[in-house]
Amino acid sequence: MKIYTKTGDKGQTSLIGARTDKDAPRVEAYGTIDEVNSFIGKAMTELAPDKYADLLEDLEAIQNELFDCGGDLADVRKEPNYKMTEGPVEVLEQRIDQLMEEPPLLERFILPGGSPAAATLHIARTITRRAERQTVTLMRSGEDFPLVVQRYLNRLSDYLFAASRVVNSRAGVPDNEYVRSAKVFKNGGRSKKSVE
Repeated sequence: MKIYTKTGDKGQTSLIGARTDKDAPRVEAYGTIDEVNSFIGKAMTELAPDKYADLLEDLEAIQNELFDCGGDLADVRKEPNYKMTEGPVEVLEQRIDQLMEEPPLLERFILPGGSPAAATLHIARTITRRAERQTVTLMRSGEDFPLVVQRYLNRLSDYLFAASRVVNSRAGVPDNEYVRSAKVFKNGGRSKKSVE
């Protein structure tokens, strides 16, 4: 089976219901979501199932939800068939609250790193932030898409931050604090989200 079609050789790609330029903002957004998904997949290969079974379960669900987000962004039909709902956003919020109770109290900003899996999750977190910014650009331009996608990406970046800290904690690897950071989190970062 051939996987190449040659239909994109002139710089255009197919959405669900239309063709558009490969560098269109909508394509940039769902392409970035695909990047997030790839790094989450890499992180999963770095997590031992016996120690991180709960995170692996979360991340597998997230991979499917990210595929739904990308599909929703690609659906430009007059009557689109969107898949994302508020349910996954609420699940992420619950998991963030649970995960933030596990690692040591957080007082200062931390630098990405620690164990390999935590570092990979930090990469996924920063790419998620880029995807979120791109959906905000779409929103401001008046493009139609389910706004729950933007909310989901916002929560996902917080989840990935919390998960990276849990991975380091379970691995016995301390978070790498930003040395010039003042104490910026009240109550160890547990009474409110650690990032916006």
